[in-house]
Amino acid sequence: MRKGWLLLLAALIPVMLSAGSAAPASSRTPERMIWIETDRKPLTVYEDQRAALVFPIASGAADTPSPLGVFRVVSRFETESSGFGTRFLGLNVSRGQYGIHGTSKTASIRQNASHGCIRLSVRNAETLYRLIPNGTRVVIEGGPFGPLNWGLRPLREGDRGADVYELQRRLMQRGLLGNADGVFGPATRQAVRAVRQALGLPPGDQADPALQRRLGMAAFE
Repeated sequence: MRKGWLLLLAALIPVMLSAGSAAPASSRTPERMIWIETDRKPLTVYEDQRAALVFPIASGAADTPSPLGVFRVVSRFETESSGFGTRFLGLNVSRGQYGIHGTSKTASIRQNASHGCIRLSVRNAETLYRLIPNGTRVVIEGGPFGPLNWGLRPLREGDRGADVYELQRRLMQRGLLGNADGVFGPATRQAVRAVRQALGLPPGDQADPALQRRLGMAAFE
């Protein structure tokens, strides 16, 4: 009898170990991404390509627009209540420090009100912070301040935005400009004059849609 129990135990041990080591299927972390629409003001969290959460946001004001494009979350910090709320997710925007953060200025939500960052309520920012790891893809699109939504606008000195940055990038490729910062300043004006002459366009200081199309810029970059 004792020998029979030993044989049964020997047969069960591998099964028990296998069952104990198997991870439940529900433990898999879904693949997440963030999609932000600066015109309608939702931030949507997608999990495995399905919308899981939607939060209202504030985006950049007219003179400090939010950057448009595809970015990644590359940094984060927690703090006591501050101008950034209590949570901040930093994005790899090449022309300044931008991120997604909370705010105590709840009246600004659903408005063009920030210095370019994406604002959420403090509670929603804390929820997002728990869900989103570094490396998560973030798409910011829409709005009247750049090339991802309302088409090409004439660009002149003093303008700011993602479309100005894209113009500067094209001018850099031609060796006419040293850096791109999204702000149309005197150096960009001089480069626009030079490229207009090189392309046989009428002289001028503005980058009108005709020039932008000649440089290969499109309404959706």
